[in-house]
Amino acid sequence: MTVTRHHVGQRMSQIVVHNDTVYLAGQVGEAGASVTKQTEDILARIDTLLAEVGSNKAKILQAVIWLDDMAHFAEMNAVWDAWVPEGAAPARACGEARLATPEYQVEIIITAAV
Repeated sequence: MTVTRHHVGQRMSQIVVHNDTVYLAGQVGEAGASVTKQTEDILARIDTLLAEVGSNKAKILQAVIWLDDMAHFAEMNAVWDAWVPEGAAPARACGEARLATPEYQVEIIITAAV
């Protein structure tokens, strides 16, 4: 059983791969930016991290999205819906939570296949 970690820090790894499954740490965008900009930043980062391990957004199995306020649901979804490949929408949950700092409004956690 091989576990491979990328961008390893003291607290977390940005990517963990185990048995052809990719786990990404929670991704956040530019602190203080709009929900749209933060979501765009996060999705671009997800694209980059998945590509690094030979995966892509069409292979996402599950997404967990945290918003600091559910009032941002439609704004975040406008960006998300344009990004997700047609016919490849993952299982997804979206909820409201207090994030690491008040400047973060969106955090997305991804599990994908390699």
